[in-house]
This record gives sequence, structure tokens and C-alpha cells, in this order.
Amino acid sequence: MQSPEPGRDCPFCPRLVAYRHEQRELHPAWFNAPVPSFGGEEAELLIVGLAPGVAGANRTGRPFTGDFAGDLLYDTLLHFGFARGIYRADPHDGLTLAGAMISNAVRCVPPQNKPLPAEIRTCNAFLRTRIALLPRLRAVVALGRIAHEGVLTALDARKSAHPFSHGAEHAVGGFRLFDSYHCSRYNTNTGVLTPEMFRRVFARVREHLGAQP
Repeated sequence: MQSPEPGRDCPFCPRLVAYRHEQRELHPAWFNAPVPSFGGEEAELLIVGLAPGVAGANRTGRPFTGDFAGDLLYDTLLHFGFARGIYRADPHDGLTLAGAMISNAVRCVPPQNKPLPAEIRTCNAFLRTRIALLPRLRAVVALGRIAHEGVLTALDARKSAHPFSHGAEHAVGGFRLFDSYHCSRYNTNTGVLTPEMFRRVFARVREHLGAQP
């Protein structure tokens, strides 16, 4: 079976490999590698983002850590009991996830935060295995259309039967798939996504999974 996490020097996407080496030259103290999923194998909830941000997860080595999207995401996870501790935008802050895991559709940082379709397809093998190796998984939150379609591809589900829409829910692959706009600074600054809209998605997830232990 395909590994659920690419190696530090994953060779599969030449453009991303070149960008990774460029960032290593510019910022040798940064993580600058495929960012591994964060959370335990007992997760009932998997949150799937797009890709690491260049100065966020690509710098810190933990998904959604070090940029605005992480501020909103981790605050929301703490509110609904999917995380414990204090989020300080530092992978050594001691924050842990509770019954949840965070991953990305593309594990390497792409130039301009825009992965190419071929890169999304290539990296989907890791997402497919990541999902398959979570025995207690019951819910998936897709942050944005690319993550949504990546989850459907990983589950061999038809995209036309499960269209993306913020707040939509889909029964697919034995799981409940919850859609949300991505919690990026752009989406929140433009009002496409408000913290209240984001929290409503996770309120539905908590309702689906039941009260926190």
C-alpha cells in the first residue's frame, strides 16, 4: 500500500521539488518539505486543506501553523473540543488534536499557493491512503473546492453527484463529507467566509459525531 505520508525529498512533482529546493536555499532554517498530517490514528474527523502556505506550514512543518488560516481553524477546533491546549502558531506549543487529524490535498508548498492539476492528481495517492488508514473515521471536512474534489477522487466518488457548496453535506464512501470555504485570510477579509459561517460547519460535525468525550 502507498505510504500515507510522502518522504522529505518526495520526487514526484518536478515543479514542487524545484520550488522546495529554492526555499531551502532562501530559508535553510524552515521545514521546507512535504508537510505531514497532524493528529492521531484514532481520528474520527479528518480535515483536508489545499496545500501548505510558504511562510506557514512550509516554514513550521505543521498543517495550518503560522498563518491566519490556522488562527481561525485551531480556534474553532478548540471551541468544539477537537483540540486541546493553546495554539501559539508554533509546532512546539503543545497543542494536541482530540479525535481529529489535519492533512492537505497537496503536501508540498506550491508557487503562488496554486498547485497544478497534475500535482493534485499525483498527491492524491497519499490522501487516499491516509483516509484508508484511519479505522475510526466518520467525518471529513473539506476546506475549499480543491480539497472537496480531492476527497471525492480518493474515495472513487463521482464529482457530479456531490457538488461543492459551503455548508453542504454528502454521504460518500461510508463517511459524511462536510464542505466549507477555505479559512484563508483572503476569504475572511472579503466576507466570503465569516468566523460564524465556519463555526456552523463544525457545529454540524460535532452534532454528527456526538458529544466530545
